[in-house]
Amino acid sequence: MSFYSPLPQRPRPIFIIGAGGIVNDAHLPAYQLASFPVAGIFDINRDKAEATAQKFAIPRVFGSLEEMIQHAPKEVVFDVALPGSAMIGVMEQLPNGTAVLLQKPMGEDLSQAKQILQLSKDKELTAGINFQLRYAPNIKMARDLINQGLLGELCDIEVNINVFTPWHIWEFMYGLPRVEILYHSIHHIDLIRSFLGNPKSIYAKTVKHPVMNKLASVRSNIIMDYGDMIRANILTNHCHVFGLDKQQSYIKFEGTKGAIKITLGVLMDYPIGMPDKFEYVFLEEGKKAEWKELDIKGGWFPHAFIGSMAQVMLAADGLVDKADNSVDDCIHTMACVEAAYESSELGGVSLSKFNTK
Repeated sequence: MSFYSPLPQRPRPIFIIGAGGIVNDAHLPAYQLASFPVAGIFDINRDKAEATAQKFAIPRVFGSLEEMIQHAPKEVVFDVALPGSAMIGVMEQLPNGTAVLLQKPMGEDLSQAKQILQLSKDKELTAGINFQLRYAPNIKMARDLINQGLLGELCDIEVNINVFTPWHIWEFMYGLPRVEILYHSIHHIDLIRSFLGNPKSIYAKTVKHPVMNKLASVRSNIIMDYGDMIRANILTNHCHVFGLDKQQSYIKFEGTKGAIKITLGVLMDYPIGMPDKFEYVFLEEGKKAEWKELDIKGGWFPHAFIGSMAQVMLAADGLVDKADNSVDDCIHTMACVEAAYESSELGGVSLSKFNTK
C-alpha cells in the first residue's frame, strides 16, 4: 500500500500563506515526500517566512499577500494555513477560478463556513479543506479492509484520546469561544462522516479544566447518532498530566466479522510523538479470536497531508469531478460541529422533572 496514491501526474506549484508550526511540521515535509513543488511563501512575520523558506528551499518569500497574488501563475494552488477566522479575508483576495486548500476548520462556526462555501461558488474556486486524517496511511488501510468486507457489517467506531496536549503552542486559541471540538475533535467527526456519512443527530458535552481554565474547552464527549445498530463515539481528554503509561490515543472499528484498532502515536507526548500501531482481528469459525499487527509505512503527520493537497490538484486538473475534501462536502462536518456545540449548551435531561418520591 502506498500513501502516495492517487497523485496528480503534473503537480501544480504551491504558494503557502502562513509559516507556523503545522506548515513546518506537516505541510512542507508532506510536499517533499510527494515531490509537490512549493514556489513561494508569505507570512505576516517575515522572519518566520524567511526561516521556513531557508529550511525547505522555497525559492521566493513574498512581502505581502498582494505581492504573492500578483506573481501567482495561473495553475497555482494556494495553501492557506491560517486560523479559521482569517480564511474569508484571504479568500476574498484570491483570483477567481484558482485552486485553494484551506486549513481546517472551515471558519470559526457554521455561519462562516457558509460564507466560505458561497465565496467558493461566487469566485469559481476549486476549494478543499485540510481534513487530512481521512488520508492517513493507517486509515487508508482500514478503509480498504472494510470495503473488502473483511470486517463484515461496520457497526461501531470509537475514538478515545486521553493525552496531555501543550495548547500553549497555539497562542491564538487563548480567548477563542470554541477550542476542543472546533480545532481537534473536528478531525474525528470528519473521519467518522467519511465512513458512515452524515449522522441523524449529535449529542455532546465539551468542558474546561481547572489547570487550563484560560481555554474555552479541552475535553469532550460526542455521540454521533446513526440509529439503533451503529455506535459512533468520540471521547477526548487533553489534560492527562500523569505520565505516558496511561495515555492512549486510538481509533477502533468493529464489524460483525472483525475489528481494527489504530494507535495514533502523534498525539501522545506531543509534539515528539510515539509510534503508530495497526492491529486487526478477523473471526474464523471454530478458532479463537487472535489479534495481529500490520506494519504500515507512514503516519498521520506528515503523510496524510499529501492526500488533502492531492485531491485539490486532481480536481483542479479535472481528473476527478470534485475533491473528496471539497467545501461542498466539508460543510457537513461543520454542521456536525455546530450541532455538537448546541447540544453541549442545551445540556441533558434534568433530573428535576422526575419525581422520585
